[in-house]
Parts: sequence; C-alpha cells; structure tokens
Amino acid sequence: MSITHKLPYEWQVGMRYTRAGKRSGRNSFISFISMASVTGIALGVAALIVVLSVMNGFQKEVTARMLSVLAHVEVFDGRGEMPDWRSAVQEALRNPEVRAAAPFAETQAMLLSDGVMKPVLLRGIDPAQEAKVSSVAQHMRAGGFDSLQPGSFNVIIGRALAKSLDVGVGDRVTLLMASTPEQAQGAAQGAQAGTLPRTRPLTVAGIFEAGHFEFDSTLAFANIEDAQGLAGVSAPAGIRLRLADMHQAPRVASELHGSMSGELFIRDWSKVNAIWYAAVESQKRMMFIILTMIVAVAAFNLVSTLVMTVRDKQADIAILRTLGASPRSIMSIFMVQGTLVGVLGAALGVTLGVVVALNIDVIVPFIERVFKVQFLSQEVYLISEMPSQLRWGDVGWIGGVAVLLAFVATLYPSWSAARVKPAEALRYE
Repeated sequence: MSITHKLPYEWQVGMRYTRAGKRSGRNSFISFISMASVTGIALGVAALIVVLSVMNGFQKEVTARMLSVLAHVEVFDGRGEMPDWRSAVQEALRNPEVRAAAPFAETQAMLLSDGVMKPVLLRGIDPAQEAKVSSVAQHMRAGGFDSLQPGSFNVIIGRALAKSLDVGVGDRVTLLMASTPEQAQGAAQGAQAGTLPRTRPLTVAGIFEAGHFEFDSTLAFANIEDAQGLAGVSAPAGIRLRLADMHQAPRVASELHGSMSGELFIRDWSKVNAIWYAAVESQKRMMFIILTMIVAVAAFNLVSTLVMTVRDKQADIAILRTLGASPRSIMSIFMVQGTLVGVLGAALGVTLGVVVALNIDVIVPFIERVFKVQFLSQEVYLISEMPSQLRWGDVGWIGGVAVLLAFVATLYPSWSAARVKPAEALRYE
C-alpha cells in the first residue's frame, strides 16, 4: 500500500483537487490558476531571498572595508592623553578576546596643496604595531607604512584625498592645525587681533585605498611621535584593540569598561558608523516588508482559486456530506489543497532563490555580457562584483512566512465549503 493511501481521506481528496483535472475544461482552468499561484509565490520568495542576500553581501563587504582601517575596539583616556598606555595594553590583553593592541594619536587638521584645502583626521600610528590591529597596509596603492619614521614628517593619505588635492607620492602638502592653548594664550598676551593656524610641510609617502569613501577622502596617517608633536601632546590619545571575533566587540567593550582602570572612554567599531548600520538595517526591514507583500499578493490569489474550486466541487461536497463527512472534514480538504499550493510555491522559490544567491557572481556577469550593461560602476561603488551572503535563517523565515500566508488564504474558502448544504447542491445535478 502506498503512502498516499495511508493518509486520512481529507488529505487524499485535497491532494487530488490540487492536481490538474482532465474531465473538463473548467477543471483545467482552475488548475491553471492554481499553478499561476504557485509560480507567483515561488517568484516572490526567490526575489526576497536574492535581494536580502545581496544586501547582506553589501553590508559584509562594507564592514570588511571599514575594519581594514578601524580597530575592533578603541580605548581613549578621558584626559586627552594616555601616558601609561603600556599598562593599559597589559590590562586589555588580560581579556581572552583581545588579541593585539597598538597606541594611536588623533587630531583634526586641514591639508593644503596648490590652493585646494581639505579636512583630514590625522592619525598617528606606530608602523610596527599598526599591522596587528588593522589591515590598511594591505590596501596600499603606492608607497608603504615603513616610510613613517619618527621625525620624517611623512604622511600617507587616501586615494580620494590624493585625487582631490592632485598630489602623488613625493609631493609636498601643507598641514594646518589650530593653535594649542599655550600658543593661543601667548598670542593674546601679544595683543594680536587673532591667532594664525600652525602650519607644517609634510611629504606624501604613500597612498592607500580602503574602498570606503569616508576613510579614503578624510584619513591621513603619520608616525605617532610626529603626530603627538603636531598636536602638542606628549603621549598617545589611547590604544586600539583587535579581537578574536569582531562580532563580540560590543560585549568586550563593556567588559573592558569594567576591568580597566582610569577614566576611559571605550567604543567598539559598530558605534563609529552607527547611523550607517541603522540605515542598512532599516532598509533591509523595509525591503523584507515590501517583498513580503508581493508574496502575500500571490498567496491570496489562492482565495479566488479555492472559491472557484468550491463552486465547481459542490456536488462532490454534497456527496461527501451524505456519506457522513463533517463540516470540519470538508474544511480540511480545501485547507490541504491551498496549503499544498503554498508549500510547493515556497519550496520552488527557496530552491530558485538559493541557487541564484549562491551563484550571483556568475549570473550577473553573464547578464552584463549579454545585455551590454553594468550593474555596478567601480568608480561609484568601489567594487566590480555583486556581493552576496546567503543566511539560512533568512531563508527559513521567508519560506515560513510564504506557507503561513498561503494557509491564511485558505481559511475563508474552506469555511465557505463547510457551509454547503447537500440538498441545495444536488438539486440541479
């Protein structure tokens, strides 16, 4: 005996109604509408999986590019300087998640070249230790970090900044910085009407391209001793930490806040671009809602399909009722039919969506070659390939929502079928 014959008769009849009818054109038409509903659900589910996978891929790609410049956790001293930064490093390394630490200094300034002035964040680093906490050295387009020697006053800038200043390796730029409090006080005592910014000529010793416009256009690196001298401080501003798992950064930052001594300000990488991450998460939620509505439209096409099926099968319903079938059983038959359509559509959509999401790096270039189009301009997006990251949790949610919507769509037609009166249904048969 086959598995089908072991099922309750409600399942057997519901599955039979799902299959294409051969006795009349009306049955075939109903089956065609049913297959259209399956196709609509499948396409909606596949589109939702692909879109969310691409958005996840973009988020992962941008995060990787940011973390090539940013540290996982940054620890600042509330006094503006951290003279005992070596002790702070030892305290931080006691946390098992912390793998490396390096000192840094930061100051806001302006770079001037041939009348063009751009704001920069000048970050002082120790070239020997910076590689432990970031991978920016792997994104050098010219020059290298080994040129940042103490007293050299060399600077490494981003590619976008170099382009806007129209400079290259070996060119000279002028650094403009605000006067220190001591200098400002001296100027006031000298009865000057105002204070001029401090200037210092620097030599461009390298150009990097992290692939994130904000950093490529506003960040500059110098030796930490040179940066401290330019900022008028005698110690680093703090330390930068690298973790074993970047996703644990918020938790580790909280733990360090409680375990490290001193008046410290600690932030993890997710706080540096909190607005960007909030915008991405908001876009993902909106895309999920919008594409779920597309799935819902396809799922609720089942209402018309099942209503037509109920009207066409009134004689069958009447016969089943006279044989002893309860209204609940009649309702179950049509709920099985509609739910099977939803399950079939969701299964086909998940299969199609997963295949496309996993092979989007092959599919997109093929479409670009065939139709002579370019989806991603490297000058704008700084990447030439469509990124994709499939998350099975998203796939499960999408498939489950599609089946749930299909099930909800069966409730009214099934309830209507359960109310059919056998005598009235058989009157004209």
